[in-house]
Amino acid sequence: MRVLHLDKNHSLLINQLKELGFQNDEDYTSTKEVVEAKIHKYDGIVIRSRLSIDKAFIDKAINLKFIGRVGAGLENIDCDYAVSKNIELIAAPEGNSNAVGEHTLGLLLSLFNKLNTVNSEVKNGIWLREENRGLELDGKTIGIIGYGNMGKAFAKKLRGFDVNVICYDIKANVGDENCNQVSLKELQENADVLSLHTPQTKLTKNLVNKNFIDSFKKSFWLLNTARGSTVVTSDLVNGLKSGKVLGAGLDVLEYEKSSFENLFINQDMPEAFKYLIKAKNVILTPHIAGWTIESKEKLAQTIVNKIKAKFC
Repeated sequence: MRVLHLDKNHSLLINQLKELGFQNDEDYTSTKEVVEAKIHKYDGIVIRSRLSIDKAFIDKAINLKFIGRVGAGLENIDCDYAVSKNIELIAAPEGNSNAVGEHTLGLLLSLFNKLNTVNSEVKNGIWLREENRGLELDGKTIGIIGYGNMGKAFAKKLRGFDVNVICYDIKANVGDENCNQVSLKELQENADVLSLHTPQTKLTKNLVNKNFIDSFKKSFWLLNTARGSTVVTSDLVNGLKSGKVLGAGLDVLEYEKSSFENLFINQDMPEAFKYLIKAKNVILTPHIAGWTIESKEKLAQTIVNKIKAKFC
C-alpha cells in the first residue's frame, strides 16, 4: 500500500510503516490543488491539520482506503462522505490525552495561585504578597463537559485533590470512579470550575455564550483545552468584566486560524482578544495542551498500531 504523508510527525510513523511493507511518500509543502492532482495514486494519507479533506478531495482519491489523523479531532475531514466511500478514519485521541490532562491541571493551578501575574511582577522588581493570596482546590467542585479521552485524563489528574468532580456528556453512562455524571443543569448549579473537553461539532460551536454563562449559579473559572469555536470570546470577556467568570485558562481561541497567526502584528486584532491579552486573570497558551515530547511519539505510535490492526 502506498501512503502519502502531508504533515511532519514523529519519525517512528514512517519507519514502522515501512517495516510493515508500506511505501511512504512525503509532501509537506504542496498546495491542496497539487495534492489533489496526485491523490488517486495513494491507498492512504496521514495528516494533522494542514489540509482539509472535503468532498472534492475525496472524489479525486479514488483508491483511498484510510485517512490517518495524528490527533484527536476529525473536524478537518468530511467524515460522513469519507465513510460513504468506504474510507477508514483513524484518529489518535488516546495519544495526547495525558498531556491535555496535565496541561489543564497546570492552567487551573496557575490561575488559582496567580502564577502568571506574580512571575511577571517579581521579574520586574515588584514583591507583593497580600495582593497575591491564592486559592486552594480542596473543597471545590470541578465540572467537566465532554467526558471522553481528554475529560477522563483531566479527572484522573484531580484524584490527588479533595475535590468533587462532575461531568456532563451527551452520551449516557460515561461516568467512572473519578467522576460522577450529571445533567447540564446540575453541573451549572454546582461547578466552581468548568473545563471543556468537547470535539468540534454543530452542538458545541458557540456553546459557551452569554446565556450559557449566565445559567451558572455561582461565579466560575473557565478552562478550554478543546476547541476555540466552543467559546464566544466576546461573551466570555463580558463575563470576565462582570465577575461571573472569575478567570480563564485558554489553550484555544475561536479565531486562531485567522488573526491568531498574526498575533503581534495584526492591527485589526479583535477587541475581545485585546482584553484577554491584558487581563491578569486570563492565561493563554498557543494550542499546545496536547503538544508534548511524549505525546508526539504516542500519537504516531497509536496511528501505526491502528493501521497495522486494520490493514496488515
